[in-house]
Amino acid sequence: MKVIYSHNNLALAGYVQGVLADSGIECRLRNQYLAGVAGELPPVECWPQVVVDDDRLEAPAKALVEELMNAADRPAAEWRCGGCGEMIEGQFTACWSCGAEKGVSTCG
Repeated sequence: MKVIYSHNNLALAGYVQGVLADSGIECRLRNQYLAGVAGELPPVECWPQVVVDDDRLEAPAKALVEELMNAADRPAAEWRCGGCGEMIEGQFTACWSCGAEKGVSTCG
């Protein structure tokens, strides 16, 4: 068993586990119920962990997690609204000005 990812946030660890599983990497979440014993055990040892049982999956799983974490650090590219032409910051999926969805052209 190899630990691929560990974090004090259970939701984030679950998200990583789901991304790996959706990519075909068989993995599981463990330690999700240990938060209550933090203090009796070192807190880091109680963090939720994403693990793989097949050692051959360790390298591709770690590469995917690294890619996922690096993508989260990059800001999304700005885009031009197809409805009104306004420039929109990348994190938004709809135009603040006219309400058009990203990637939808309403020009006639």
